[in-house]
Amino acid sequence: MGDSSSASYIHMVQHLIEKCLIYHMSKEECMEALSKHANIEPVITSTVWNELEKVNKEFFEAYAQSQNKGDRMSEEETSQLIQKMISDSKDSDD
Repeated sequence: MGDSSSASYIHMVQHLIEKCLIYHMSKEECMEALSKHANIEPVITSTVWNELEKVNKEFFEAYAQSQNKGDRMSEEETSQLIQKMISDSKDSDD
């Protein structure tokens, strides 16, 4: 991958992680969902997530606290949301 395609891939992974955050997914749930539905290696998702945590430390601390209280979606709901996120992401790239 060239620099611009690598940057664009990382940006796409970041965008999908942000969508996972909107749906209150944990890091592990996000890694699993992106691996399963977008063929993104968990190590890539984890690395991008960790970088986001470094840059947005306060947000992720508050997010972690809210995760302890929040409701969880079913596997089917998660699957449908990830498919929609991927579809929306591809549409915006065109």
